[in-house]
Amino acid sequence: MSITLISVGKLKEKYLKMGIEEYVKRLNGYTKIDLIEVPDEKAPEQLSDAEMEIVKKKEGERILAKIPQDAYVMALAINGKMRTSEQLSKDIENCMTYGHSKIVFVIGGSLGLHDDVIKRANDLLSFGKMTLPHQLMKLVLVEQVYRSFRIMKNEPYHK
Repeated sequence: MSITLISVGKLKEKYLKMGIEEYVKRLNGYTKIDLIEVPDEKAPEQLSDAEMEIVKKKEGERILAKIPQDAYVMALAINGKMRTSEQLSKDIENCMTYGHSKIVFVIGGSLGLHDDVIKRANDLLSFGKMTLPHQLMKLVLVEQVYRSFRIMKNEPYHK
């Protein structure tokens, strides 16, 4: 079982890096986890719809290039399925049980994910209707993956 987290943009905030590193260290006892950052597309603050589409397309191509063909892909999207921590744990466990030894989670850039990435995804995961910084979502996601493994093992982290 291996988990890959692909995200757009380089994480710069030290406090977020430290939190992510802590959960990655904890996860190493359960599974192999790789964090891949693809470059975000440089763009001015104000973009037309066509320019936004071009940015998302380029970032999407970078993401898709990092996804193994045999991976089960869960993309984070506002319009995805909201789950409890227990449901996410069960979904990850089901992937492991039914022959998906590679799970890839995808976090898009500030403009979201291109339709090509959404189409490649096997599942869309939402953490709610709020807009959150994609860098912060990386920490939240890695914590939830760790929590999922603790739930699977009936270990006393989840409350």
